[in-house]
Amino acid sequence: MAGRRPVVFMEGGSLMAEQTVMADGRVELDPAVDATLGNSWLHNEDLAPVAVSKRTWTTYNYLALWIGMAINVPSWMLASGLIGLGMSWTQAIFTIFLGNLIVLVPMVLISHAGTKYGIPYPVLSRASFGTLGANVPAIIRALVACGWFGIQTWVGGASLFAVIGALLGKDSFWSTAAVVGGQPWTVWLSFAVFWAINMWIIIAGMEAIKKFEDWAAPFLIVVFLGLMALMVVQAGGFGPVVSTPGTKEGEFWSMFPLSLMGMIAFWSTLSLNMPDFTRFGRSQKEQAVGQALGLPTTMTLFPLVGVLTTSATVVVFGEAVWDPVALTGKLDNPILLIIMLAALALATLTTNVAANVVSPSYDFSNLWPTKISFKMGGIITGILGILLQPWNLLSDPNQYIWGWLGTYGGATGAIAGVLIVDYWLIRKTHLKVADLYRADGSYKYAGGFNWLAIVALVVGIVFAIGGSPVQPILPNGLFDIQILHDLANYSWVVGLVVSGLVYYVLTMAVGRSAVAEQTA
Repeated sequence: MAGRRPVVFMEGGSLMAEQTVMADGRVELDPAVDATLGNSWLHNEDLAPVAVSKRTWTTYNYLALWIGMAINVPSWMLASGLIGLGMSWTQAIFTIFLGNLIVLVPMVLISHAGTKYGIPYPVLSRASFGTLGANVPAIIRALVACGWFGIQTWVGGASLFAVIGALLGKDSFWSTAAVVGGQPWTVWLSFAVFWAINMWIIIAGMEAIKKFEDWAAPFLIVVFLGLMALMVVQAGGFGPVVSTPGTKEGEFWSMFPLSLMGMIAFWSTLSLNMPDFTRFGRSQKEQAVGQALGLPTTMTLFPLVGVLTTSATVVVFGEAVWDPVALTGKLDNPILLIIMLAALALATLTTNVAANVVSPSYDFSNLWPTKISFKMGGIITGILGILLQPWNLLSDPNQYIWGWLGTYGGATGAIAGVLIVDYWLIRKTHLKVADLYRADGSYKYAGGFNWLAIVALVVGIVFAIGGSPVQPILPNGLFDIQILHDLANYSWVVGLVVSGLVYYVLTMAVGRSAVAEQTA
């Protein structure tokens, strides 16, 4: 077989070629072996490794995926949150760029396994955490994604409400609807409609999502650059935001660590999630280049477009309008209103479906593969996203950037530390794919749990966020210890480094023989 190299393992006392390494390094299971895995309760069609012939995503697909995910209302307003905390616009953009450049590194490292073996994140986690233990990091990530799904769906619903209100007029029934639960009932209706659209797309499947992201990306770029150009022309140039220093210029370095961790945390779940997409990759080079071109560039330029547009609104409207939804509502031209309605809805959809529904759908499916499909996992995600009450998470920039983003960032950083050390340093990227789906395979550890990984994860989380204040429940953090308060300022980095180091030391001390068997 030209370009193929069989990998031979011991199976039941006899030699068996279970997987084949292609010329480009990607691995594929023997079809006969793959067929037998269907009898395992750890296996279903959605979690199964993708055949090499079906791994068709190119550099453009990953570039378009990141453009679609990064262009959204919260990304537009990231710089505004930092400026609201006292930074200048240049400091805010620099913080955003650096955060996304940093998070790209673990993202590409973890993505490698997806492209090489065609497996999603929860299945990859079985190698380090065990066939059952993988549910621990999977559910942590899933709950974070559910929170983000709720936030994006609330933003999308608000966009729908605002623009329809602008079209019908401020005195229409839509804008003057009775208040229910602190909001007009039409806001809740918009939220429900937008939620249903998200569910409809996820049920259509991964190939539909790929096509959706491909054509949406260029449309979004044109529309939002056009909005910026319109505001700048009407203002006769860029407004005062870009010439005004930060309100706390001398305090930048005291704000920087927490703010940087918040920017890293913005996409930290995707640093774990990306095998869910790179499992469809045509090559390692294409997925890595596509992500490198898509993430740090888009996530820097789009908030910059938000800053420049907002600066122009000061001249045009007499006030800084940071929220693109509110800005859209001020447009007089009905055609522009309709275009912006489509763009705002599409921007939120492209982010929400790809970043916040696909991955937890796999995670929930991993809990009970024979009963919970990818589509059912998406529905569970949608329900939990509502129950987490996203309207409360967006109410305060301090709570959003330093509370929500900073706190969960420490937990996802700790998971990334274990995954990277296990896959790259301990296993040297070698996995027995079939055993990832076998209850009695190499990755069963002790009753399905690798307690070394669990301990490392817990230690990493404690060091990362044990001292983080959680208002008003734990104002001094879980542990009122000064060193933990200080480390919480660097939560994501601390979680990644501590968990990775602890896992490596524990594995080398007591788990070396078990790892040797799994990578033989």
